[in-house]
Amino acid sequence: MCGRYASFREDQAIADEFAVATVADDVRLLPPSWNVAPTDGVRMVVERADRATGEITRQLRVARWGLVPSWAKDPSIGSRMINARVETLADKPAFAKPLAARRALLPADGYYEWQAGPEPPAGSPRGRKAPKQPFWIHPQDGSVAALAGLYEFWRDPTRADDDPDRWLVSVTIVTRPATEAMAAIHDRQPLVLPPDAWSAWLDPAVGVDGARELLDVPPPPLRATPVSTGVNAVANNGPSLITPTGPDLTT
Repeated sequence: MCGRYASFREDQAIADEFAVATVADDVRLLPPSWNVAPTDGVRMVVERADRATGEITRQLRVARWGLVPSWAKDPSIGSRMINARVETLADKPAFAKPLAARRALLPADGYYEWQAGPEPPAGSPRGRKAPKQPFWIHPQDGSVAALAGLYEFWRDPTRADDDPDRWLVSVTIVTRPATEAMAAIHDRQPLVLPPDAWSAWLDPAVGVDGARELLDVPPPPLRATPVSTGVNAVANNGPSLITPTGPDLTT
């Protein structure tokens, strides 16, 4: 799974990297984060029709992490839909429609995963387990990681038609089975798309079949660096969270 990541590059750097034409106003209100958690507002790259001209443009927008299907009774379901398994995207009602027409890229500097500790020796007190070791997993070359995502719109029935907050935009991160190297930490990892797949993934004219072809792309080389358990608490934030506490586990 992917339950925590970091996105601390400047908005303009992301806009330049992804050839974004329009940066939404609320994007500039999001501070950099070294500990992005579910239900947080996150930056996403999408291709949508411009409200003024109707022209399809590449935009940098804000969404809430945790997809809320359009048919949901309330947004609480989003906390259980922070990830979408690549194996069942087309089969799950919540993800099938976004896969066809509402795909996004979430710019990340890296993500976190926790490796379970060794089993306690025989005879140890019940319930006493070694703490999980967090790892900061990021592209080896320092480039941005473009996490494949799906987004959706949910209309709040309690709000008036003229309420600017009546629509909630939410997003989920697509995950895949871990590579052999990363499986030593966790059996899942986010789907990171290479630059030559970005345009096709974002293009709303590319249908389900075309999108599916992009789901098997190999991930870029990643580096897994052990970090402190400070990242475990969502209240903690800042560059110190990615300070190495030991040698890389794998590259």
